[in-house]
Parts: sequence; structure tokens; C-alpha cells
Amino acid sequence: MDTVDTRFDDLRRQLSTITDPAWIVGGAVRDTLRGSPVLDVDIAIAANADGTAKRLARAYDATRFPLSDAFGAWRIVGGSLPFQVDITPLQGATIAEDLSRRDLTVNALAVSLADGALVNTTDAMADLERGVLRMVGPQAFHADPVRIVRLARIALQTGFAIDDPTRLRARMDAGAIATTATERVFDEMVRIAKSDMAWRGFEILDEVGGLGVIIPQLEEGRGLEQTPYHHKDVLGHTLEVVRHACDMRRTPADIFRADGAAMAALLREPLADEMTRGDALMFACLFHDMAKPETYAVTPEGRATFFGHDRVGAELATQWCRRHNTSNRFRDVVAQCVREHLALGFMVHRQPLSLRQIVRYLDRTSPADVELIVLSCADRLATNGPRTTPPQIERHLDVARQVTRQMIMLAERGTPAPLLDGREILALVGRDPGPWTAALVRALREEQIIGRVRTRTQAERFARDWASREHSDS
Repeated sequence: MDTVDTRFDDLRRQLSTITDPAWIVGGAVRDTLRGSPVLDVDIAIAANADGTAKRLARAYDATRFPLSDAFGAWRIVGGSLPFQVDITPLQGATIAEDLSRRDLTVNALAVSLADGALVNTTDAMADLERGVLRMVGPQAFHADPVRIVRLARIALQTGFAIDDPTRLRARMDAGAIATTATERVFDEMVRIAKSDMAWRGFEILDEVGGLGVIIPQLEEGRGLEQTPYHHKDVLGHTLEVVRHACDMRRTPADIFRADGAAMAALLREPLADEMTRGDALMFACLFHDMAKPETYAVTPEGRATFFGHDRVGAELATQWCRRHNTSNRFRDVVAQCVREHLALGFMVHRQPLSLRQIVRYLDRTSPADVELIVLSCADRLATNGPRTTPPQIERHLDVARQVTRQMIMLAERGTPAPLLDGREILALVGRDPGPWTAALVRALREEQIIGRVRTRTQAERFARDWASREHSDS
């Protein structure tokens, strides 16, 4: 029976410009009943969604754009609208029929915008009270395989348990995720990555069979043992790296001490695809060892090796991003993280570090320098096999702290203005332009950053000497 629930009065008031027969459905109803914040509102409407979306966008000075040509769905965001709104035509002749086509019972709830009546046709309230995620019917995931990714995200978000038949059905249907729109899969992955417990979200996604379909290389890493310095297989190690990165994103002072606040601010900086640098870092962690199965080999002594997994992994990560239509900036940063994730570890054996070494490392890892420092620390913390000792881990973290401190200090100081530009260098040394020109500009910039070159006269002397040495060596 439909009952009126006053807990939805505020939501209904904010959506009062919608006058056609319509219902708030899904997660917004679930979260309101749980007392959780509502960030997204889905509306099912028994009318043309286009006109309703247009009126709502105009009322809030918001932006609207189509979500689906096939279903006539629209999304309204921004302006003074307090949450994102998706408006979709009713799927079926009645709201009850619409709810019967949804994924989980706790999402098969609706509230009438007209009178606040709560519609519950699937015993959803019982599952909500028990904290259980149960599929509405056996066709739920077959009808839309992206729902399997959403299942993991909702389990993470709510802390609800997935019931056994639902988990089994998800695993049986998970292979179909590969046939769905990659943009929708990526959107759900991003939502998981934003969580403080992203590692647990990806772990749940693996439990319901989706992670290895979305990133096949991770499935290939299941059971693939590594060196005695590791205590988990490639997949287990990867998920543990994500966990340590989540911890550092949440409380960076635990590792970076006095520079924790600065690192927190850097990780909160917007990057791309509605993600911060800290959010994108979660994908870098997932991808960092994705080429280990492809590069796996065994030495005559029986030691496992993965030579080139950083370089090959960067290519695989790039391909994944292109398939999922991510932004170029996200793709470049993530690929750079995979390509250079071993670089900081190599510096552990070069101590004491000079400022020049640190500057070259930061130049090499840009524009993913911050993400790579955290990734490297997480990778080291997740590598704790029988041959790993606490002092080895601490030496690695100490190098990360040194690099972080210098990175922050250099950023505060600002990049010095070039004392010579490319044309002045060409005129000064009397040579035709070539690859050497960019190399000399970089070398001169490095000398300025470390303070060895401070005046134009010193810059001219350095340029002449550098060009002379390069010419004589060629």
C-alpha cells in the first residue's frame, strides 16, 4: 500500500517545477530513508522528459543534456540546483511496472512528487531495514550488465551485504560487461575511485566478477606469484596498493609528516573527468602492474621476472583509457604513473640525494609527480614478503619524503624565468636548430632551478660550454 512519508517533503519542494505525473525513484529514495545525503536524484515521468528537463533547467539556471536517445533520458546539473537530476520516461505503463524492471529491491522504491506517497512493490523496505542488496529479478543484470558495477558501488556506499543468489547471478552475467557502453562503466568506476575506501569497492567488484572483465590483465594476475619480496600474487598486491593509496589520500601526514597538509591539498586539485588528482591516483594504482602477466618470465635459477612491465603497462593503460573515452589529460597522467612507477625506488640506492637528482626526477615524472610519489610509497608498503625488512621500507619512505619536501619548496619558490630563449641560444652558439636545442634549454633550466646559473652572463657561458661539449661528442 502507498503511504505518505514526510521525509521527502524537502526533495519534493525543490522539484516543485515538475508538474507532470512523476516519481522520485531509486537511490535518492533509498538514501533519504537511510538518513544519508542525496547527491543524485532520478525522476521517472509519465510524460515527455525533454520538456520537463527544459523547465527544470530554466528554473535553476542549470545545464541539461541528453543521456539516452533510445530512452529519451535527460540530465540536469549545475546552476543553483542542489543535486544532479536525471529524468527518464516511465519504463512501463505504471510506476509499479517501472519498479519491477529495476536492478535491486532497495532501488525499487518510488515517491510521488504530487502527494509524497511511497510506492513499495518488492518488499524493498524489508531489505532496506536488514541491510541487504537483492536483485529484483533474475534478468536484472542481463538486462543491463553495468548494474553489476553499480552493485559493487552501492555495496561500498551503503555497507549493505549482497545476498548469495544476487552475487551468484552477477558473477554469471559479468562477462557481458565487456559488451556495454564503456563510458557508463568508467563513470561507475570513477564513483568507486572517489570513495575513501575505493580499495574495498574494487575488491567487491572483483567478488561479483566484474573487475577482471573491465581490466582483463588483473584477472590474468590472479594466482600469479611474484618474487620473495612480495607477499601476495599480482592481483592481491594491486588491491593492497590501492588500499595504501586510499590511506595516504585520507591522512597523508601519516607518511609525509609535516608536508601532509600540502600533499592533501595537491591531491585535492581537480585533474579531469570530474576527478581530483587523488581520485585519478586510484586508477594508476589499479594499472601499475597490469603488464606483469604479459612480461612474466622465469630465470634459470627459478626467479620470477617482469622486465619491461612498466613500459608495456603504460601502453596498455593508454589503450584502456582510449577504449573508455577518458580525457587526454587523465590518460596521460595515468600512463605516466604506470611508466615511471619504479623510478623513485631506484633512487633509494643513490643516497644521499642531490638537489639535481631530485629536480631531474621531478622533471621526468611531470605532470604526475605528486601521484607518483604516493603510488611509489603505496607500492613499497604493499611489498612485504619474507625478503623485505622494515628498514628497507623505511628507507624508501624517507626518499619519498625528501623528494616531497623539495617538490613543495620548489613550487613555493616558483619556476625561474628563462635567462635565454631558444632564438637567443641559436644566435649565441651559431648553429642550426635541432634536437640539441630543446636539450640545452632543459639543461639551462635545470641549472637555474638548482641555483648554479643566476645571471644572463652565467647563462651565456653555460650555453656555449654545453653546445661545445655536445658538438665535440657528436
